[in-house]
Amino acid sequence: MTEITLLDGGMGQELIARAGSDPGPLWATRVMIDHPGLVRAIHEDYFAAGASLATTNTYNILHDRLIPQGLDHLFHALHLRALAEAHEARAAAGRGLIAGSMGPLGESYRPDLTPPVEVSTALYAEKARLLAPHVDLILIETISSLDLARGALKGARTTDRPVWLSVSVQDRDGTKLRSGEPVAALAEVLAETPADAVLANCSMPEAMAAALAELSPLGLPFGAYANGFSEITPHTHGTSAPEYCARHDLTPERYADFALGWVAQGARLIGGCCEVGPAHIRHLHARLLSEGHTVA
Repeated sequence: MTEITLLDGGMGQELIARAGSDPGPLWATRVMIDHPGLVRAIHEDYFAAGASLATTNTYNILHDRLIPQGLDHLFHALHLRALAEAHEARAAAGRGLIAGSMGPLGESYRPDLTPPVEVSTALYAEKARLLAPHVDLILIETISSLDLARGALKGARTTDRPVWLSVSVQDRDGTKLRSGEPVAALAEVLAETPADAVLANCSMPEAMAAALAELSPLGLPFGAYANGFSEITPHTHGTSAPEYCARHDLTPERYADFALGWVAQGARLIGGCCEVGPAHIRHLHARLLSEGHTVA
């Protein structure tokens, strides 16, 4: 029926679960330092589950995360280690794309911490130029405000790689970014700096249908990869993320039901985010095939 690019699932929460220890503020990055090879193993599991690509474990490798921990001198080395593990997993699988992840500056789900566009542009350009020689595309993830989307796109477009922009929407109203700005207003941002695809991610699956209804008219390939968290409520104090926890009701079967609904809306890029693991992707892959779709 349709050809689907099946994204992988979450990396950070999967790393933490497998490492069996609290990694502190650096979470996925700290685990990568303490447990070499674990990132590769997770990438391999996603490829084995049927994923079309590996998303690099570079989401959280940002100066604003590393400096407080005294590890900013490892900025380049950590990127290269994450890239190497993705490449090793792809070589073992013998197939697949590599998507270079760029996460939000300031903190996830905190649009109030969005820096000025000129500041974010420079920071994202540095990161994009480091990723670009080693990836098939750049995936800008969990963007919660229009200005952060502007800076990230401008920075990513300093390279020759295709760029996918993925936004995080309100869990109770998928038509709005976490900043409260309308998802539809991305049209203005994309008119300034184009993307090659648009997605919604790291919001509850219940919010994604509304988000996709706003992304579809933008005229680009679009899709969604939801999280398995409880509702993330607005938080505007300090520099930390809002409090949330893992859901226990989002089985692989239930997640696939949501995802097949997104396919029915026209989504061709689907996968999972935090707390959506290899079992979810394996079941989703099987469901897609059983319903007559193909996976790229």
